[in-house]
Amino acid sequence: MKLTSYTNFALRSLQLAALKSPELIRVDDVVRVHGLARPHIVKIVHELGVAGYVVTQRGRNGGFRLGKPAKEIVIGDVVRLTEGPLDLVECFNPEKNTCPLIGICKLSRALQKATRAFMDVLDDLTLADIAANRDDLLARIAPLEEGIVAPMRNAR
Repeated sequence: MKLTSYTNFALRSLQLAALKSPELIRVDDVVRVHGLARPHIVKIVHELGVAGYVVTQRGRNGGFRLGKPAKEIVIGDVVRLTEGPLDLVECFNPEKNTCPLIGICKLSRALQKATRAFMDVLDDLTLADIAANRDDLLARIAPLEEGIVAPMRNAR
């Protein structure tokens, strides 16, 4: 399984908001801490706002904060929002399937089972869970917030 960068950035944005809750987070905070492109984060925060995961505030002192408690934000739900259907192979989507093996293919069944297992793990994980080691996470991002070092993309 591989999630898109969009989903990863959405989860990182929510994680930062959880770490800083109840403070208002600016898009530029996410950009600086994670070394991401601003237009992508703007789009992500908008989508998370429409879905109710964050509340946005416009203007000079604008930003976003969690729209509900971190323990109520299920990671699997965020992944479904940002990824859409997880059609690993074409036969997962009956409207687009052209495979003649549909219904008898053991590979397809195994991949469906693997996808369900993957999502079951994410459905059992909340934003509060991925922000639970708050002190460690904040200590790691502190230099990034101050612009002291380059983002640590691979240190996750």
